[in-house]
Amino acid sequence: MFIIVDERDLVTSGYAARFEQEGVASAGFKPAQFIDWVDAAVDDDIQAVEAFLIGDCPDREEMPKLIRRRSQAPVIAMNEGPSLEQTLGLFSAGVDDVVRKPVHVREILARTYAIRRRVEARADSASVGAIQVFFNGSDPIVNGAPLSLPRRERRILEYLVINRGRRLTKAQIFNAVYGLFDDEVEENVIESHISKLRKKLRAQLGYDPIESQRFLGYMLRQPVVETHDRERLLATG
Repeated sequence: MFIIVDERDLVTSGYAARFEQEGVASAGFKPAQFIDWVDAAVDDDIQAVEAFLIGDCPDREEMPKLIRRRSQAPVIAMNEGPSLEQTLGLFSAGVDDVVRKPVHVREILARTYAIRRRVEARADSASVGAIQVFFNGSDPIVNGAPLSLPRRERRILEYLVINRGRRLTKAQIFNAVYGLFDDEVEENVIESHISKLRKKLRAQLGYDPIESQRFLGYMLRQPVVETHDRERLLATG
């Protein structure tokens, strides 16, 4: 989920609509609302944020410091026009990048993933067993072949792969895919998405790679055959 902070509703709603067109959850805040939210939000909600976009707001150079108390997600400032002094001030305040409006959300996504690759040494893709996902919007490769997925299912699979080894609750997945403030969609929709995703993965892999436990959540698991192969190699090594 992307958080947009700007004094003007036209800016926050405009970018939120464009993110929605790309299948990416987002939420807009006025500065005062954002300060209250980021200070009081629970950790799971903060961890669902992929990046913060800081537009026109008072004391803008204080925003990165406030964010860094709670999150290490990329912070991108959006400027109205060219100003070297303003840009240098924002970098000194701790932002990760500065862009000039208007900027397409696809460029924002590309810059966000580039920042994360530098910080986390993360590649353009990630894999779990025979599942490979990409962070540029491409369909995943499953068992050596592309698997065409609706954008919500693709985002869920990417989120599971990124968090491989961790059990994710339905609420965490919902927040990452739909955002924290989507009151028009019920959280239970995640169960439907995952059910459809599991069916498609099972058809291509020959097994169900998503492990679920009631009240605990979901986790992407390695195929059993890989575990047996590893044990055989250890026994003969």
